[in-house]
Amino acid sequence: MSQFIPNGNRVNLEQATVLFIDDNPQALDILSSVIQGFGVREQIRCESAIAATEVLKRRQVDLILVDCAMPEMDGCDFVRWLRRETPKPTCLTPVIMLTGHASSSHVRKSRDCGASFVVTKPLTPRVLLQRILWLAGDEREFVQSETYVGPDRRVRNFGPPLGMTGRREGDLSAHLGAAVESNMDQSDIDSLIKPRRIAL
Repeated sequence: MSQFIPNGNRVNLEQATVLFIDDNPQALDILSSVIQGFGVREQIRCESAIAATEVLKRRQVDLILVDCAMPEMDGCDFVRWLRRETPKPTCLTPVIMLTGHASSSHVRKSRDCGASFVVTKPLTPRVLLQRILWLAGDEREFVQSETYVGPDRRVRNFGPPLGMTGRREGDLSAHLGAAVESNMDQSDIDSLIKPRRIAL
């Protein structure tokens, strides 16, 4: 993620390689356009998580954006594979989970599989860039245990910029059907994902 580190007031994304994983070709097109607008030149697109595992066996990337709901291997299964089955530095790659169904249970599942951040769909370039900038300065250690592998949430850092507006609570992905829980606002998701201070 060193390519993302801000230099003064600018962020250099030109040298970064970003992997997109989504079974919807239109969603991949949108992600590609947004990321290209950030200056990223090298993009890898995969229409399945299984295809993405093959890519990561051959090469390193700087950032992964993966859809939560996909057939065969969903986003959470992919992140668990990434964190547990790949060697360093691949297993440490920052992952932003994208979800159209932002219920508390979906967000917690995404967080607990080891994702670095969760962003709701439909995403906006501003929200995505702010999360990438937050990840660029993320200095959390990784935790490895029987039940969890991923960024340590036990020590607070300040997370995304304060005062950011969240997403609409009614955003839903069309293919998920009726919601059984209400969607979380993006600011609520941010507070669930941000590491929390604990007393040791």
